[in-house]
Amino acid sequence: MKQLPFMGVVCTVMLFIIYRTTIFQYQQTEMEQKLDSFYTLKDSGVDTMEKLPRGIIEAKSDLELKPLWTSSSANSKDRAQRSVNLLAMPVGIRQKKNVDAVVRKFLSENFTIVLFHYDGNLDGWWDLRWSEQATHIVALNQTKWWFAKRFLHPAIVSIYDYIFLWDEDLGVKNFHPGRYLDIVKSEGLEISQPALDPNSTGIHHRITIRNRMSTFHRRVYDARGSIKCSDNSEGPPCSGFVEGMAPVFSRSAWHCAWHLIQNDLVHGWGMDIKLGYCAQGDRTKKIGVVDSEYVVHQHTNIGWCICQKVYPSSCLIMLLVVNPEVTTKKHGVDVRLEIRKQSSMELQKFKERWDRAVREDRNWVDPFSSTQRRRFWGYYRHTKA
Repeated sequence: MKQLPFMGVVCTVMLFIIYRTTIFQYQQTEMEQKLDSFYTLKDSGVDTMEKLPRGIIEAKSDLELKPLWTSSSANSKDRAQRSVNLLAMPVGIRQKKNVDAVVRKFLSENFTIVLFHYDGNLDGWWDLRWSEQATHIVALNQTKWWFAKRFLHPAIVSIYDYIFLWDEDLGVKNFHPGRYLDIVKSEGLEISQPALDPNSTGIHHRITIRNRMSTFHRRVYDARGSIKCSDNSEGPPCSGFVEGMAPVFSRSAWHCAWHLIQNDLVHGWGMDIKLGYCAQGDRTKKIGVVDSEYVVHQHTNIGWCICQKVYPSSCLIMLLVVNPEVTTKKHGVDVRLEIRKQSSMELQKFKERWDRAVREDRNWVDPFSSTQRRRFWGYYRHTKA
């Protein structure tokens, strides 16, 4: 009889555990249904694919070009040369020479190449020998993040181990993609970038600058500025941070990062602050900058930026940061000022959406220091000013 109260307590605890588990599973199912809308669209509660046998459903794709007909020799060659990594870049015809140099380096390592043509000029690329091997996507006056959100869905790029999402104005004389990936894999970096040569233009964060004494680094030490970087610094801009100029994602990290990109915030300001949440673990260990394979952020010609009908992302950075005194008039509108205002507005919107999402998701626990997070928002605004 003395065991009855004890058994009652045990039963009560078990019922509580079962109840909490059921609630958690229900919430997870609801969240998965929201995230997986690409695969299963719901209309009035009816599964639009319910009439298909499961075995025929092909939920993924890729960006590989396919021939109209094949032979047995072509099939064996295709299997031998199948790409496992992807390079995607927004490009304009004015950067053709530099893009050519970048693409040839990556093709030598059997990358799939995707070019986003923001200036509408596609015909000017066909004289390059590799052009027919690349996938070309054209949309006038769009940014890198606009293209990435629409054409690099995780279901489309799931066959690739690593996704390089680069700007077009990076000098690659001292960069080798094969050696770069060897370092990334050996160090377990899920998100990374090549270091920037100290002579590069438009350097915003000290952590991205090349350290000549190391192969790679995960943090920077700096006693200057509003944020002091030391061994105790646990987040951006001291550690766990890469810039949006030349990020490299593992497959898992990109699956997360793609969902972080906001469909309507095309300039991407503020997103790089939050990439640490996609590092598949401790961002101070899973994010790094590779020093031995580095690039040069090159100075875009200010003259053609003013005259051209379109303003690519690399040119915008130079207009807004490197030469803030320059005014670019188009139909009586100060384009530089308007784009800067739009970018700043998008940064504020992104912050507000993040804060709202945190408040509404009561089961989410922030693994990072809120103090460091608040300080970095101010620092980030200052670097963009």
